Amino acid sequence: MWKYTGKERPPFADEPKEGEESVWDYPRPPVTDSDTRHILVKASGVTLAETDRAVRVLETASPPTFYIPPDDVNSELLEKASGTSFCEWKGQATYWDVIVNGAKTAKAAWSYHNPSERFKEIDGYFSFYPALVDCYVDGEKVIPQPGGFYGGWVTSEIAGPMKGEQGTGGW
Repeated sequence: MWKYTGKERPPFADEPKEGEESVWDYPRPPVTDSDTRHILVKASGVTLAETDRAVRVLETASPPTFYIPPDDVNSELLEKASGTSFCEWKGQATYWDVIVNGAKTAKAAWSYHNPSERFKEIDGYFSFYPALVDCYVDGEKVIPQPGGFYGGWVTSEIAGPMKGEQGTGGW
């Protein structure tokens, strides 16, 4: 059975075409990567966030997760949600409900406050689940990472397969 060592793509990985990134070329532990593309997040047609100062978190086998500076997020539309989770790399996540025109989308966003040293760059930044709100990268609508649990942003530039797809539970 193949075991990922972090040094090569597995034999089942899609070969990335020109302009694509393989999720198997991302490192473990994950890293941050500044991104100046236009990022837009909307709910019910209302802008929640818009920036050209995002930070991507790149981790082996997962599509990037985009984090948006708090100054570029309409925090009036966010309400702290109950519960937290813990990431072995980043630390404790805080969840946020999105409330637009009186309608609540539970835990549609999350953030890290006082993350581990490696992730200080995203301290207080927000990320959004593309399965729950509309997310765009340079005008391209993001597809949610498969599996329901993960928050990765899948765009046409991403080559997989990726964590969350059927049969990936052991990755």
